[in-house]
Formats: sequence, structure tokens, C-alpha cells
Amino acid sequence: MAGPPVGHPRRFFGREQQLKRLFNLLKRTPLQNAAIIGPRRSGKTSLLLHLKQVTTTPVEQLRPGQRSDWLLKPESFCWVFVDFQDCRLGSREGLLRYLLACLKLPIPYPCDLDRFLEVVSNHLRIPTVILLDEIGVALHRYAELNDAFWEGLRSLATNQVGGKLSFILATHESPLDLAQHTGHSSPFFNIFAYTTTLGPLLEPEAHALIASSPIPFPDADIEWILTQSSGWPILLQILCRERLFSLEEGDLSDDWREEGLQQLKPFAHLLA
Repeated sequence: MAGPPVGHPRRFFGREQQLKRLFNLLKRTPLQNAAIIGPRRSGKTSLLLHLKQVTTTPVEQLRPGQRSDWLLKPESFCWVFVDFQDCRLGSREGLLRYLLACLKLPIPYPCDLDRFLEVVSNHLRIPTVILLDEIGVALHRYAELNDAFWEGLRSLATNQVGGKLSFILATHESPLDLAQHTGHSSPFFNIFAYTTTLGPLLEPEAHALIASSPIPFPDADIEWILTQSSGWPILLQILCRERLFSLEEGDLSDDWREEGLQQLKPFAHLLA
């Protein structure tokens, strides 16, 4: 599968070190905040979705040996995924209503920032992690999500819910740099004391992804795929897709390699 974010934990490979560190931030209160930094198409969204799902996915739906026991009581956590590419979340009221609905908390009328903060501070009782994807879109495009809005969220997380609220965001640069480049100065962007930068998969992780093909690849093809992809997940997926397609068609030529390299061109920034 190449293109969309990985939607099921069984299809997610690698990032073991990042997963360990991120889940360690959530093992006790106060929950800590984190930023996932990486270039476009480096797998940030897939990692956010994996964090949200893996700890409560039944073991029989995972790969043999795939780890999911990151948290002691995963069923006690609430996870909220926010995709800022969804323009409905670009208004303050739209986003606040969405958050309250996901948290299964009362939605006041009108649903403004003051009432939102009051509802959450009065009713949030379980560990909650809000995953903010494409936050750069929010800062660039959505005027209603201004510094006052982000300062309200910061106050909520740090002072009002007993350390039960955490934010994990995904961005292409550090939160402070992103805020500065978009004209924001809210102290919200100072609370991300842990950052992880996504690079290529480790070689064993890349090998595991390749080995998941329903038709095994020849060793020479595996080495070529590893070399051409440099271990980036999206590039591995594209080349594996092309090789699998050729094997399923019984094509004995190396035309798949040429096609694969053509398909990598939109992602050349990962290899620069």
C-alpha cells in the first residue's frame, strides 16, 4: 500500500524507538507533550494514527510479535485525532465542538472558548491525548485559531485538569520555529519539551516491511529496493508495490524498476 496514511496497526512498520519514547511520556501524570517533526511524506500521520490505535487493537489483528503493550491500562485512555486539513476544523467553534464530541462531554451553547475550557476542566477525568496533525495548516490558514485560542489550550493542559491532558503534534519544523514563521507568539508552542525527528526506517525495520509481501522478493530485488529507497517508508512502499505487481503478472523483465523510479520522482526531496 502506497499513498494514504497507514490506517491499521498491522500494516505499520518500524519507528520502535519513537514509539517507546512517546508512550513513556504518557505512562504517568502529568502527561507530557511531544512534537513529531519530519519532512513531507515521512510518515508523521501514520505514526499519529498508530499511537491512537495500537494499544487497543486485539492481538489477533496484529502481526505475530508486534508490540502493543505500551501502556498499563490502555482502555482508560481517550485519544482524539485532529486533521487540520479538514476545513470544518478551521473555525474555533467547529474545532471545539469536534473536541467535545470526541471526548463525549457536554457541548455548551454557544460553544466558545470560555465555555469549552469550563466544560473540560470540570468534566475531564481520564488520561486524554489530543493528536494534532498538519498543525502548520492551522497556523497558516485559520485566523480564528489565534494566540488567545492556543493560550487557552495551554492553560487547560498545564493548570486545570490535573495533568490528564497531553498534546502530540506533527509538523515539518519545530513548534517554536513554526509559530514564529506564521506570526504566532503563544506560549502553547513552548510546552513541547520532547521532539522526535522522523528519518528513514532502520534496516531491520525496512526488511520487515519488504518481507510482508504476499509473494517473496528475490534477494537482489530486496537489496535494490533498500538502496533506491534509502529506507524511507513511502519509497519502500512504492517500490514494493511495483515489484509485487510484476510478480503477480508473471513479468520476468526489470521494467518494474524503471516504473518504480518514475513513481519516486514526486518524493525526491526525501533523498536530497
